[in-house]
Amino acid sequence: MTDSQTRPELPDHLSIHPRSPHYVEEVFKHNVGIKLNGKERNDVEEYCISEGWVKVAAPKALDRRGQPLLIKLKGAVEAFYTE
Repeated sequence: MTDSQTRPELPDHLSIHPRSPHYVEEVFKHNVGIKLNGKERNDVEEYCISEGWVKVAAPKALDRRGQPLLIKLKGAVEAFYTE
């Protein structure tokens, strides 16, 4: 069995937060990489390939629950498994 057969297919919309309806635990057993406009990003919290956006945490701003506010960045999104 090759490594690519054991990995689940990456969804169109994925979030790293377990409370999100777009969280898929099986995907996070492997390392996932995200490219936005051809540049690899390490700070992505959520992405949607079909709509062309990623969400990243704001540097200092927090919401009322103490979680970082998310900023939506638009562009060409590509998700892939890293080794």
